[in-house]
Amino acid sequence: MSIEIKDLSYIYLPGTPYEKTALKKINMHIGKGEFIGLIGHTGSGKSTLAQHLNGLLKPTQGSISIDGVSLWEKKKPPADLCRKVGLVFQYPEHQLFAETVYEDVAFGPRNLDIPEAELPSLVRQSLEWVGLSYEEFKDRSPFALSGGQKRRVAMAGVLAMQSDVLVLDEPTAGLDPAGRKEMISLVKQLYQKYDRTVVWISHNMDEIARLVNRLIVMYRGKIYLDGAPREVFAREQELKNIGLDIPAAAAVVRRLKERGKPVPGRAITIDEAFQEISQWMGGNR
Repeated sequence: MSIEIKDLSYIYLPGTPYEKTALKKINMHIGKGEFIGLIGHTGSGKSTLAQHLNGLLKPTQGSISIDGVSLWEKKKPPADLCRKVGLVFQYPEHQLFAETVYEDVAFGPRNLDIPEAELPSLVRQSLEWVGLSYEEFKDRSPFALSGGQKRRVAMAGVLAMQSDVLVLDEPTAGLDPAGRKEMISLVKQLYQKYDRTVVWISHNMDEIARLVNRLIVMYRGKIYLDGAPREVFAREQELKNIGLDIPAAAAVVRRLKERGKPVPGRAITIDEAFQEISQWMGGNR
């Protein structure tokens, strides 16, 4: 499955004193099997772009298509196209509303006219994907769960719609270190084991460096950089000019190299930095 965006622009509140252009002539292709990081300063257009991917927002100009079919060919996007892209908002636990976990997870598929008889197995599978036992959680109130469990139930509700693409807006925001680790592990499993395409929106450069195979940088409503993470993070000064940092591990090895230490200075993850520094220190023994 692929998504094609051509000359996409979006204006909030057009024709009013509060008019704001959020996206300007975006051209972008998302291919099957990609794990894309989407980064940018607050107000750069990341979340606005994400909401176009499954038809929550209609372009002011330009087009977006899924598998060659225009999302806005008619007055509203067709359900069978919208279900291909699942969007998990920041703090998705705030979207929970039903009396039981089962009803919350089943809500999306039920509204896509999936037969009632198929819902139990679909809810079971979705809960198991996020590491929750169907028998233990299906009858519990989502509001009685821990913060991490609420977030998993909210993600299960999106997965139950059997989306090929998952768009995650700051999925680790507000989680403690253990919760962040669990969320990262979950999304990696969905990507690797269940063949999902993932778009991960984040301000955490260390997470981005560890996870994605393509990195898109947005600035003032435009795509500023698009490439492999190592290539993008190599342009440190350009990123600093638009208010972005590089991963902490990358900063450490580059500062060492600048001071004349014999390290390659190419690391962008903690593991890579550890390897570079270990080789240098081992050579000094």
